[in-house]
Amino acid sequence: MLMWSRIRTQSASPLGKLGVEAALEAAADPSITPKPKIFDEFALTDRVGLVSGGNRGLGLEMALACCEAGARVVYCFDLPEKPSDEWIASRDYVAKLGNNSRLEYFSETVTDQQALWKKTEEIGDKEGRMDFCIAAAGILRSPIDCLEYPAEEYREVLDVNASGVLFTAQAAGRQMSRFGRGGSIILIASMSGSVTNRGHAWISYNTSKSAVLQMARSMACELGEKKIRVNSLSPGYMYTSMTKAYLDKQPHLLDVWSNMNPMGRLGRPNEVRGVVTWLASDASTFCTGSDIVVSGGLHSW
Repeated sequence: MLMWSRIRTQSASPLGKLGVEAALEAAADPSITPKPKIFDEFALTDRVGLVSGGNRGLGLEMALACCEAGARVVYCFDLPEKPSDEWIASRDYVAKLGNNSRLEYFSETVTDQQALWKKTEEIGDKEGRMDFCIAAAGILRSPIDCLEYPAEEYREVLDVNASGVLFTAQAAGRQMSRFGRGGSIILIASMSGSVTNRGHAWISYNTSKSAVLQMARSMACELGEKKIRVNSLSPGYMYTSMTKAYLDKQPHLLDVWSNMNPMGRLGRPNEVRGVVTWLASDASTFCTGSDIVVSGGLHSW
């Protein structure tokens, strides 16, 4: 009995009894009126988040989803001094949702560790908490033969796609640790971190995304005792502003990429909304150190 009591205490949901436990409680107490709790598990009510690469593309899509889930505020940052038209439209959209959520924007580079730490500390001072982080900033360069890849470009890609992810996760994780509530850190990797882009010389991109997968596992092991969960999310070929610019130069790749998965098409940015909300919320409280692949089944072949 003592062991069972300890297990129940360790694993208790912050939302109280759920599922079968809730049904048994209601059966024992007829005064209880059952109500659905599954959507409460996915809610991000009053939570504070940080999203790198949040000016457009996947980063903005995921930030908006978190606002729809009830986050108090999601701070997006990116390189441009002023946010894009897409970001402004999304901010205005969030303001009209009527759930007291808001989007904020600031300009910063993911490669400046100290500046990012300082800015996130200021956010912590203002909001009094930090609950989730989505490290989505990344760059893509034209493919170059691995034997000819220039050092400067290789370092640039790794600096943004690997080091920048770490610095973003550190910035948010430091605040999560400071407030002692735990949190969820989501590192945006890629299916390119676990498979090779066939026919494309993307050694810097593949290497950086592989580093992110290992980074998530390593950080999950270190931060678990602080109740900070760290997972990676690996999208397949998605049609974003970044890939659009790439496909505009090499349109033949559209059919190549589309036929590389059983779905026979590219993914939409909004097809990661549910997964990222799940990872940020209490619906995934026992998930850490995992890589969630959203690739249209590319890994199945």
